[in-house]
Amino acid sequence: MELFRLTIAEAAGLISKNELTPLALTESVMGRIGALDSLVGAYITVTKDIAMEQAGRLSAGSGNSPLHGIPMAIKDNMCVKGVRTTCASKILENFIPPYESTVTTKLHEAGYCLTGKTNLDEFAMGSSTENSGFFTTKNPWDITRAPGGSSGGSAAAVAADMCIAAIGSDTGGSIRQPASFCGVVGLKPTYGLVSRFGLVAFASSLDQIGPITKTVEDAAIVLNAIAGGDNRDSTSAHNAIPDYTASMSGDLQGINLQGIKIGIPEEYFIDGMDREVEAAVRAAIGEMRRLGAEVVSIKLPHTAYAVAAYYIIATSEASSNLARYDGVKYGMRVSGSDLISTYMETRAKGFGQEVKRRIMLGTYALSSGYYDAYYKKAQQVRTLIKRDFDEAFKLVDVIATPTSPTTAFKIGEKADDPLQMYLSDIFTISVNLAGVPAISIPCGFDSGGLPVGLQLIGRHFDEAVILKAGHAYERSAGWYERRPSI
Repeated sequence: MELFRLTIAEAAGLISKNELTPLALTESVMGRIGALDSLVGAYITVTKDIAMEQAGRLSAGSGNSPLHGIPMAIKDNMCVKGVRTTCASKILENFIPPYESTVTTKLHEAGYCLTGKTNLDEFAMGSSTENSGFFTTKNPWDITRAPGGSSGGSAAAVAADMCIAAIGSDTGGSIRQPASFCGVVGLKPTYGLVSRFGLVAFASSLDQIGPITKTVEDAAIVLNAIAGGDNRDSTSAHNAIPDYTASMSGDLQGINLQGIKIGIPEEYFIDGMDREVEAAVRAAIGEMRRLGAEVVSIKLPHTAYAVAAYYIIATSEASSNLARYDGVKYGMRVSGSDLISTYMETRAKGFGQEVKRRIMLGTYALSSGYYDAYYKKAQQVRTLIKRDFDEAFKLVDVIATPTSPTTAFKIGEKADDPLQMYLSDIFTISVNLAGVPAISIPCGFDSGGLPVGLQLIGRHFDEAVILKAGHAYERSAGWYERRPSI
């Protein structure tokens, strides 16, 4: 096997036994990037010199973390000190942060090697990575297809073995939907479990950082490294962090889901969903039942209002957060005849169409006379959606749904229809509104050979149960062993 195809767990095992050096592993991954990224376009910035220097300082067998010497990619909306951080926007094209995000600080302490910064929809606003200010990333399973978004670059890099794992961010499905489209694992942790310090904000009450990996076990390994309280993030939860890998076992004989109750919400199996997606997800549910889980029907009655509430709350917070890009403090500046014209020219040329659309929608929703009708009402609906999950989790331990209503769509297919693009996140948005954790796991393929994702949702701060259920299903079904032929 080529070294770049290893999982974190496999590579860590070899490194700890002195059978593999971080330098050899990193050389293999960087070679893979050099061979493939001109086709896939996963990276905005490749940091080969940094990765090789980091790997060269690390010796085999000397690390106390399973991430010791592991080449990983970071979505380009997280600050890495001294490395260009663009958010895939022209307005930040040449921005170099003077400080490090908490997540990348923790990864550095664990011994990771930075392969580069991955492409995304501009400021994480999109579901296909077509809204990047620079270029569109392609899906490694079919380069005519979108990789999903906004963490499309991270998901494509993992799927194409151009890193061993990656970090993404998820505001309304931006880790899980691209993971589903690219046939990899994507975990959106509970809001507050992972610090957002150093993450460039889109919608502050919804954004959350999480791992995109080749297996569920790898997701647990990364979560162990990045979870935990942070005084620099006022929304960070200072909870005790368990060992998320504790329930992982490679022994198929020992894998079962006895004692776990899985809820199936009728609202998530809707008209218009791809029949092959539904068939694959229902087959996955059947497999979990075979593994010993009890499967019951549940209701999440306010699901139908989630998309509308989300696109009011998210755009309103984006309008506020993106006001800082004015051509004065940092980033692009287009000088006008006076201060106001400088603001206008800078933002007109610096922001892309989708970012402008969301800023205008959010500004309108927050404007005098409309705040109560839109933003306040959306927050009330958000409370009802959270209450739906609270009631459901009195009855079940895990909720199983499709991650996306379709497999990866063709690049350009939805680019001119924002509403259809927004509906791509219909099954993932409620999770962010409620702040609960969820994971997307490959559960099959459609007749065109495109991956299908199964979403498992858990209680607040109960990542351990969705990781356990996901790992058991993954090992039993074996879909994770299938890789794109690129």
